[in-house]
Amino acid sequence: MKNFQQVVPIQAAAIARQATGLHLIGDLYGCLCDSRLMLDASYLEAFCKARVAAAGLTSVGSLFHSFGEGGGVTGVVVLAESHLSIHTWPESGYVTLDVYVCNYSTNNRPKAQQLFQDIQAAFSPSDPHLHSVERA
Repeated sequence: MKNFQQVVPIQAAAIARQATGLHLIGDLYGCLCDSRLMLDASYLEAFCKARVAAAGLTSVGSLFHSFGEGGGVTGVVVLAESHLSIHTWPESGYVTLDVYVCNYSTNNRPKAQQLFQDIQAAFSPSDPHLHSVERA
């Protein structure tokens, strides 16, 4: 059995406070938008990456998957600052949207809020349920 070094709780708490973050969560109901956003993985990926860049965040990779004819899309853009994830249900006009950013070396909250608002606006939900969670 390997020996594991014990972490002192005070050190962990100090690190956690330095790596604060903002997690924006949306359940978007009644989306009336360009159908490509709901159905086309390549289109949604390009759209999300363009919005990430416009918000001033840094994409380091992405993966988007379409569930076939008439099915939705699930995707993630990995950010240097954390991530964006999105899932669509075109048959229900429903989208889940998460944007999470860390604020380790700079305050990325305004950038996260811009990204979230831009994507939400594109889906044009009639009944958005939005949550904001401060992390660490």
